Amino acid sequence: MLRMFVAGGTGVIGRRVVPALVGAGHRVVAAARSEEGRAKLAAQGTTAVVVDLFDADAVRKAMGEQDIVINLSTHIPSSTKKMLLAWSWRENDRVRRLGSANLAAAAQAGGADCFIQESFAGIYQDAGDRWIDEKFRVMPAKYNQSVLDAEASAKKFNKAGGRGIVLRFGAFYGPDSFATRDMIQMVRKGTNPLPGSPDAYVSSISHDDAAAAVVSAVHLPSGTYNVVDDEPVTRRAWGESLAAALGVKPPAPFPRLIAKLGGSTVELLSRSQRISNHKLHEFSDWEPKARSIGDAWPALLAALVK
Repeated sequence: MLRMFVAGGTGVIGRRVVPALVGAGHRVVAAARSEEGRAKLAAQGTTAVVVDLFDADAVRKAMGEQDIVINLSTHIPSSTKKMLLAWSWRENDRVRRLGSANLAAAAQAGGADCFIQESFAGIYQDAGDRWIDEKFRVMPAKYNQSVLDAEASAKKFNKAGGRGIVLRFGAFYGPDSFATRDMIQMVRKGTNPLPGSPDAYVSSISHDDAAAAVVSAVHLPSGTYNVVDDEPVTRRAWGESLAAALGVKPPAPFPRLIAKLGGSTVELLSRSQRISNHKLHEFSDWEPKARSIGDAWPALLAALVK
């Protein structure tokens, strides 16, 4: 049994990770920002604490001595439209810069062996149809430069003698995602919601498979790992596979004029990123349930109906 601290335990990934860790027999302390979140975590069998991630002393006291610290904390904008606005990410920047640094420092002070930090695979440079591994050049947009600050906290923990692990997640999808639901509606109406060339690749990951990767990461060597489906697809294939599952016509490409108005945020979302998860496969027994998002649509749509 390992002692574990999970920050972001009520988020879309955290609420899957926490019960999996508890079910595996680990002693889990999970942090939330509110009493409501604390109640949800306690119901999952954790020791739940409410903590301000921006208060370094409070984080150290809440964490105590742990073996593994997992940081899944984010503050994602509350709608698809807000996600396209750079200023909607300011609180998320604070979480990734200050929150991640405080958690990593507390993990080190509490004698933790491992610090796991969530990150975003979409920061890679456009690579056309080439495969992207963890050594490929990253180029965050203005709105998400803080991704590198969060990763730096894990790397600092690693330099201090611990196992610092960074998990770069692909584009999330799942039945409990407002972004997924919004994109499905766009395809129903005849438009592919993904900006960029129809031949550009997108690398995705389901919420369930992302959570399984976090659980597997507990035993990984230090380093950075891409967490994506086995088979990235082009935007054309993405739209056609969803349309086929919905029983509608293949969608038209995302309008170029609107994409140009989106600035650096949409520029990043338009990149072709054929990301490889080979390293994660090599060092763990993790396997995604669906090899590609095209295979996942039928089950996802069925889950939305329930």
